[in-house]
Amino acid sequence: MVYKIMQMVDFEFRNELIKEEFSLNYCYQCGTCSSSCPVAFITEGEYNPRKIIEQSLLGLKDLLIKDQKPNVWLCCTCQMCVEECPQNVFLTEIFERIKNKIVLAGEPYPETFKTQAKSVIENGLAIPITHSIIRRRDQLELPKVESANIDEIKKLLDATNFKKKIKLVEENK
Repeated sequence: MVYKIMQMVDFEFRNELIKEEFSLNYCYQCGTCSSSCPVAFITEGEYNPRKIIEQSLLGLKDLLIKDQKPNVWLCCTCQMCVEECPQNVFLTEIFERIKNKIVLAGEPYPETFKTQAKSVIENGLAIPITHSIIRRRDQLELPKVESANIDEIKKLLDATNFKKKIKLVEENK
């Protein structure tokens, strides 16, 4: 079994993750992240932040990128794991980097992320402001939500090849 796992280790991937996110080195696998994660609780441990960090430390690239087990896309970015971590490991940032690697590797990822990307391109916001949201914000006397400058967003997206990376078809040409 150990031999099989050693064959799966990708030290280059591991070192790349550690280089990108230095806090990964500090994890001593206490499991606090998983015990504080609402998604881990709801999925009865199917989603497991500790396991993702463990696989990152071990350089198990295929499990994280190709197999996506556990599925890093289930992270709801609530930051509970980060708040509770006794070693101040920035788990959600590590998960974000893994998600980026999945996309860049051309592996499948949830359609909702493409939908949000299209919304950012079209509206300057991931979730467009609807009339009901505006009405509720007015009732609560909250400030108006300003959309980012769409031309500036398009320049940034073009500079990073965003559309190509997520295989979006530009609809507004």
